[in-house]
Amino acid sequence: MFRSPARLFRVLAIAEAITWTILISALIARAMGVSGIVVTVGGGIHGFIFLTYAATAILVALNQRWHIGAGALAVVSAVVPYATIPTEIWLHRSGRLNGSWRLEESDDRRDRRWYDRLMRWFLKRPWVLAVLIAVAIVALYVILLMVGPPGGK
Repeated sequence: MFRSPARLFRVLAIAEAITWTILISALIARAMGVSGIVVTVGGGIHGFIFLTYAATAILVALNQRWHIGAGALAVVSAVVPYATIPTEIWLHRSGRLNGSWRLEESDDRRDRRWYDRLMRWFLKRPWVLAVLIAVAIVALYVILLMVGPPGGK
């Protein structure tokens, strides 16, 4: 399903935009008198996908060797409702999503960096990578839930 960085990034960019719709709809529903639990649920879904999208953006940025500005823009685009879609389109059109997962070391000297070797090791073991990312996201999500919602209660 995610045989390319472009495919994974696109799916998460769209999912992040969809969860904005869920959150905004929940906020509107609460303003119309529906129980506040809808915002808790919608916000929870959005928060989890937001963290997943950010982790994916970082992974794809490292794999595709994006300049730090492009990687930062990809992550920050999730803060603005629906901005992940035009960001994904721009990254695609500018060729930054072209190529496959870098599973083998090439002649490029950048492939000899410690984090590139580590990334290749994990990319060759996608289930290990998926579990590691999922555990990290769940841990961060739980910590953020304990801290409380943005802006307080």
